[in-house]
Amino acid sequence: QQLRDGVTLKDGPTRPAQVRLIDPPSLWDRDPPVRFRNSVPDAWIEITIREGRNRQVRRMTAHIGFPTLRLVRWRIGDWTLEGIAPGVWRDA
Repeated sequence: QQLRDGVTLKDGPTRPAQVRLIDPPSLWDRDPPVRFRNSVPDAWIEITIREGRNRQVRRMTAHIGFPTLRLVRWRIGDWTLEGIAPGVWRDA
């Protein structure tokens, strides 16, 4: 809920974000791999922001006590990664 309301970072308040809990997606392996710990719970969220500050998503999640372990930018505007394999690109 804190992300939905907007949080106040050192450079000022953020605009409210759209956030929802999602099931873990089927993604390519990360290199180096994320360090998993059985004692620390984790979850996947989908977050949509309307501004683009430096490292904004990482700073927002850290601010509320849930640091980002893996960040995947799935979509920018109308462009998505849908149907694109890792290492492949296409012209816009």
